[in-house]
Amino acid sequence: MRLFGTSGIRGIVNVELTPQLAIEVGKAIATLHRGGALIVGRDTRPSGEMLEAALISGATSCGCDVEALGLAPTPLTAYTTRVLAADTGVSITASHNPPEYNGLKPFDSSGMAYGEEERKAVEEILQRKAFRAVDWSEIGSVEEIEATPLYLDAILRDLELQREWRIVCDLMNGATAVTAPEALKAAGCEALYINANPDGYFTTGAPEPRGETLRRLGELVRASKAHIGFAFDGDGDRVMFVDEKGVAPNPDRVLAAYASHIVERCRGGIIVTHVGASMCIDEAVKLAGGRVTRTRVGDAYVAETLMRRGGVFGGEPVGAWIHPDIHPCPDGLLSALRLLAALEEMDATLSEFIADIPEYPLLRAKVECPNHLKPHAMRNIQELYVEYLTDIRSTSTVDGLRIELGDGWLLIRPSGTEPVIRVTAEARSRKRAEELMEVGRRLASEAVRRSGG
Repeated sequence: MRLFGTSGIRGIVNVELTPQLAIEVGKAIATLHRGGALIVGRDTRPSGEMLEAALISGATSCGCDVEALGLAPTPLTAYTTRVLAADTGVSITASHNPPEYNGLKPFDSSGMAYGEEERKAVEEILQRKAFRAVDWSEIGSVEEIEATPLYLDAILRDLELQREWRIVCDLMNGATAVTAPEALKAAGCEALYINANPDGYFTTGAPEPRGETLRRLGELVRASKAHIGFAFDGDGDRVMFVDEKGVAPNPDRVLAAYASHIVERCRGGIIVTHVGASMCIDEAVKLAGGRVTRTRVGDAYVAETLMRRGGVFGGEPVGAWIHPDIHPCPDGLLSALRLLAALEEMDATLSEFIADIPEYPLLRAKVECPNHLKPHAMRNIQELYVEYLTDIRSTSTVDGLRIELGDGWLLIRPSGTEPVIRVTAEARSRKRAEELMEVGRRLASEAVRRSGG
C-alpha cells in the first residue's frame, strides 16, 4: 500500500478518494495518537464537506476530539494545529488540481506535514485495519472554532509597511478568500481582487498560478498601475508574483533574491530548497554569506530539513515558501507580505529586487519508464553516468541522481506521479544546457533499456 505522495493523499473524488477512505484515514490518525486532538480545515472544493464529515466520523469513533475550522487555507490549518497544541491537523485539499480531485494532507503537532515515519505508520494501520475503536462513552467531541484571528495576528505581528502599496490579487476562487482581504487591509495595502469568491468548481480555470493565469494578472497590474501582483493557488500554500511591469519573473530568481535578502539580514544561515531548483539560488546565497542545503522534491522534505538544520528560510520555485519563525508550512499569504517588507527595506520594485540574479537556461524532459522498472533504471544510471560525462565535481542521491559539473548540472530522478524518468539540465549557456539534456536523455534511455524497458 502506498497512499501518500509528497503532499498527502490525493485522488479523484468517489473514485480514488472516497468517503470510506476518509473515514479510515480518520480512524488511523486517531489510532496512531490514541485519540488526541485533531484540527480540520478544508478548501473550497464541493467535495470538501463530504470528506470532512467522513474524516471526523472516523476520527471521533476512535476517541479523537475534533476542532473544525470549516473553510480555511492550508497554512491556517497548519498554524492552528501548532498554536493550539493539537496532536495532528488535516487540510482537506488538492491544492492546484482540478475540482474533481481532493486530498487529505495531515500535519504533526508542530504544523509540519507528516514525514516518512508518520506516513508509514498511518498506512500500516490502514493496511491491517488495526483501528482502535472506543466504547460509546469515549467517542470524541466535535467543536467548530474560529481561528482566523490567531493566524492573522501571527503573520501581521512584526509587519510594519510604510509604502502605500497598490496590489492586484488573483485568489483563484480558493481558500485565501477568507484571509487575504483582511490581512492586506490590516497591512495598509490598497488591493484589487479577482476570482475572490470561494468557488471550488474553479470556473475561471484550475487554481494553479502559472501561464495564462499570470498573464491575466499581469494585464490587470499594468491597467491599474499597481506596484505588484500576487496569485495564490487553491489552498493558499503557494504564491506567484507579477512585477510592476506586469511581467511574471522566473520564480527561481525571486526565490534566490529573497533567500539572499534573508541571509544578509540574519548575517548568514542555511537556506533549504530541493534538488531541481536553479543554481542561481546557490550563487546568490553564497554571495550573501549563507549556504544552501538541497532535499528531495516536495515541501514536506524542505520543511523537515529546514527545521532539523535550523535554517533561516526554505522554499520551492513553485512558490511554496516556508518561514520557520512562524510555522513550518508553506504559506502564500505570509510570503506575499514578507516580500512586500523586503521590497520596502531595499527600496526596490520587484524587477529591481531580482535584477542582479542571473537567469540560466533550465530544461526539462521525460523518458518513459514503467513504474516497476524505476529502481532498476536508477541503479543503472548510477553505474553508467561516469561513461557519459566529464568534469564531474560532485554528485547527490538525495532524490534520484544530481550531478554537479563545472558549468552546470544534470538531475535524473524517477517521477512519483507518472511512469517516467524526469531529466533536468541547467547551464550558463543555452547550448551547454541542450548538450547536457541530450546526454541526460541518452543516459536515462539506456538505463531503462538495460532494465528491460
